[in-house]
Parts: sequence; structure tokens; C-alpha cells
Amino acid sequence: MSERGSLRGRLQRLAREAAKFGTVGAFGFVVNFLVFNLCMHVLGLAVLRSGIFATVVAIGTNYLGNRYWTYRESDKNRRARELTLFLFFSGIGLVIENGILALSHYGFGFTSTIADNIAKNVVGLGIGTVFRFWSYRSWVFEKTAVQTAESFLADPSRSRQSSRH
Repeated sequence: MSERGSLRGRLQRLAREAAKFGTVGAFGFVVNFLVFNLCMHVLGLAVLRSGIFATVVAIGTNYLGNRYWTYRESDKNRRARELTLFLFFSGIGLVIENGILALSHYGFGFTSTIADNIAKNVVGLGIGTVFRFWSYRSWVFEKTAVQTAESFLADPSRSRQSSRH
């Protein structure tokens, strides 16, 4: 396979992966947004408590979507490790997302519903999503040995596929 064809194939696989991740993320965004606003306006919970609860619910939804759709071909023999890393990196994303909400609401005094939603669900979630995409594909949902071998055969110029086993 030519270098150009190999690069095109890798970019197409990355685009498919990003599209699936984005679809799962869009569903998670809806869950996050609805739970956040339900907690604040119906249940009367504090802003940060609502944000954290909403993010936790969305993390559960996103794990199922990513595990069983986006990364369904990843190594299934290490589920405990995968779930531990998923929760660890999701926790960092939770801190990013809700840290921005806390900074906006409590630090800068932007306390309107619109300001809270922009801080949490646009700025915080946007930055958190970039971090999560990188960490999930790099550390959590690792490729199986067969996929690694196929990648190596598709690109023989690489001496070794990056793997963290």
C-alpha cells in the first residue's frame, strides 16, 4: 500500500472514530444538559452540585455508548482496567467541566441560567470533550492484538505500533 493510501486509510478510520465518539457525546450532551437543568430548576439543587450530578449521569451514558459502539472492537479482556481508566479520565473531565462552571458562577459572578449553561455545557464540556477523546482513544479503549497486527501490516514503515499493554 502506498504511503498516500495508508495515510488516507488512517485518516478515514480516525474520522469514523471521531464521528462515532461525537454521536455518543451528542447524546451525552443532551443527558447532561437535561439533568443539569432539571436538578437546578425542578429539584432546586445548587449549581455546582447539579453540574456534578449531571456529569456523572452523562459519564454512565457515554461509557455504554463508547464501549458498545465507538470502541466495540477494543480489547474486551481487560474490562476492570478499562472501566477504572474510563472513570479516572472521566473524573478529570468532570473537574474540567465543572471547574469552569464554578469559576464562572462563583469566581466571576455570572449567575444567570444562560451563563451557567454556557460555562458548563459549552466551554467546560467542549474542553472536557477534547481531553476525553484523546485519553479514551490513547489509554482506555486499547486495540486488540489482532488490530495492532493489522495496523502494522497496513503500514510496514513503522517498526512498532504504539501500544500500552
